[in-house]
Amino acid sequence: MRRLWIVPPAMVIAVFMFGILASPPVADAQRASRPYRVGVLHTGFFEEIPSVAGLKAGLRALGLEEGRDVTFDIRFARGRLEEVPILAASLVGTRPDLLVAMQEFSARALRLATSKIPVVFVEVGDPFAADLVASIPRPGGNVTGVYSLVTELTPKRLEILKATFPGVRRVWAVYHTDDLSSRAAARKAQEVSAVLKLDLVAQAVRTSEELVSQLKMLRAGDGLLSPPGLSLNIPGVILDLMLMAKWPALFYNSFWVQAGALVSYGSDPHAEGVQAARLVARILRGEQPQDLPVEGANKIELAINLKTAKSMGISVPRDILVRADRVIE
Repeated sequence: MRRLWIVPPAMVIAVFMFGILASPPVADAQRASRPYRVGVLHTGFFEEIPSVAGLKAGLRALGLEEGRDVTFDIRFARGRLEEVPILAASLVGTRPDLLVAMQEFSARALRLATSKIPVVFVEVGDPFAADLVASIPRPGGNVTGVYSLVTELTPKRLEILKATFPGVRRVWAVYHTDDLSSRAAARKAQEVSAVLKLDLVAQAVRTSEELVSQLKMLRAGDGLLSPPGLSLNIPGVILDLMLMAKWPALFYNSFWVQAGALVSYGSDPHAEGVQAARLVARILRGEQPQDLPVEGANKIELAINLKTAKSMGISVPRDILVRADRVIE
């Protein structure tokens, strides 16, 4: 006769609990078998732009080492916007665990290319205006990220431009037609310009020829408000105009001041990348992008280049210098 062994209920529960505790979470088990794969898309001219470097640094600080815990597949368009959708489709085709988009055009291309793979954006000026999210607190869908507060900071930018260049009476906000964040910022500039006794010209352009044509209309007393978008290299063209012809201009982050611009006010791209790393890590570890509110950039800085001021023969007002977070001498 066979013996029937009856296992006490307490022992069954103990064995069951041991099995749960001994088994690693799904995400950790996946990482044990291979690193997380992160696809990165941006429109810049070099692979590791400041926000990409910030992203990597932020993930390292969170314990995710490149090569061991995470690998990156970085695609960049070298300023050729027509290539962005193609690069987005090819990146989605590799089926990464997560996608990171730097700047608006990259984010919009990835959003159109996939509704399933999580997307985290960085350096987007106004994600709601760019139709990337349903709202800032409740992004919905598969997209969330860190944005540069471009629209919110526009009034302060105009104020700093006028204080740095007191002779400015008219300001040109020139931007690419499809750059929705820059369009929203230009509208905001129009709304507040009268308070600062400035005339504001908001001008959309689609080609380099249109850009040159508009900039030829600059007259004495005019200043330039550089857009956040890199399309058509508009900030670079404005920088050349400032350095060669001494046109007053204000830029949207300190990258351009390091490149020779006189003054900038806005978020720090490297810091945005570090900030976005926290969202990336949370999603890789199981959270959903629709549950993670979009974050405004947490580092805003005023930067001044005194070398450029000297070469332009400009004396930077003391109240601007006192407020500056970064001064290049």
